[in-house]
Amino acid sequence: MNKRTFLNLLASGAASGMLQPFSADAANERLSNWSGNLAYGTDRLAEASSADQVRSFVKSRKKFKVLGTRHCFNSIADSHDEFLSLKPMQEMLIVGTQNRMVAVGPGVTYGQLAPFLESKELALHNLASLPHISVAGAVTTATHGSGEGNGNLSTAVAEIEMVTGDGDVAKLSRADTHVFPAAVVGLGALGVITRVVLDVQPTYQVRQYVYENLPFSQMRDHFDAIQASGYSVSLFTDWRNERVNEVWIKARTDASKPFAAPAEFYGARLATRNLHPIAELSAENCTEQLGKPGPWYDRLPHFKMGFTPSAGKELQTEYFVPRRHAMDAIMAVARLHEQVSPLLLITEIRTIAADDLWMSPAYQRPSVAIHFTWKQDWPAVQRLLPVIERELGPYQPRPHWGKLFTVPHADLRARYPKFDDFVKLASKFDAQGRLRNEFLNTNIFAS
Repeated sequence: MNKRTFLNLLASGAASGMLQPFSADAANERLSNWSGNLAYGTDRLAEASSADQVRSFVKSRKKFKVLGTRHCFNSIADSHDEFLSLKPMQEMLIVGTQNRMVAVGPGVTYGQLAPFLESKELALHNLASLPHISVAGAVTTATHGSGEGNGNLSTAVAEIEMVTGDGDVAKLSRADTHVFPAAVVGLGALGVITRVVLDVQPTYQVRQYVYENLPFSQMRDHFDAIQASGYSVSLFTDWRNERVNEVWIKARTDASKPFAAPAEFYGARLATRNLHPIAELSAENCTEQLGKPGPWYDRLPHFKMGFTPSAGKELQTEYFVPRRHAMDAIMAVARLHEQVSPLLLITEIRTIAADDLWMSPAYQRPSVAIHFTWKQDWPAVQRLLPVIERELGPYQPRPHWGKLFTVPHADLRARYPKFDDFVKLASKFDAQGRLRNEFLNTNIFAS
């Protein structure tokens, strides 16, 4: 099903105000994720436009999954039974003491939310590289941006409302200390998110600079200083020629020590034109660089909302390792460059602050994320992932929940101190297993 057909079908259902089933068979197309690497197990898709409709749907189904913006590369959101879309639930409302929070419906994307907040002179603490993803989907998978002091996007959640797998309504806040840290990054295993409330702050401006050809030797010797140079810093490498191809520095204009943007930065040279992370691709779909100031939401992502995200036909993998092991882990991957580079489009390296959300890959440890954007050759990538995971093994890597990995269940369980507590809570919230699928049964609920 192409994007136009998908959105048209959703719109027709929303207009009726009723829970609407429809099938992709009508368009003679198979429902798939955005990059096309995953064909979903069913084309049966219903939609809801209110929390009451969600409750009715949940209580009347034995098995289903929620289908969001379809940006996951693995089967975490897949179903062989039925999907529920919440696209019509588009609430955006400023709430809270001194208007420092925003209530968001599950159908809202960051590309919609950010301009709304800007119109109120407000902002989020961070954004992912793509604004096309839904807030609810990003939160439940612990999707992140970058920055030494910035937690992943789910750390902005102050309250969450969901319909549990048993059809009950759960309204949770940070005060619910025994449940909230599990419910936020819930992996779609506890319930259907119907509303999230996010912390916001006064709006701010960001300048973005790109440097080319940072030697690995300089990265090794100055990694901390490089990461501390901006509000958000990304290193892009193809692991060839012992260099970081591009360093993207996003600096807030209101920082106490503004980034000076020297012509040379630890041996890298300041770019004189806008660049794409994959140097061979056009930069027209990338956010503005060259130090031109702009609103937070038009600089923190790498890509503009109005364009096709990233390279399109690709696969993605990402591993979080403890910040203190950053260079050891990075150099472990560098030693595999002869195997990695031929399959790779680009790697991005970012830092993320620690948090207290049970199933977040940054749970209780400041982290470095090593991200791989692969060519769409799954058989070859699938053979390589265990090799990378073995090399990173001493650093206890935690994979991004929405991307491709082969880490065994036993290792995942060992790397999350609250893993068993999460399983118990998920079993309580969804006692009948309505929300479980092959991914969750393999990676979370395996005995």
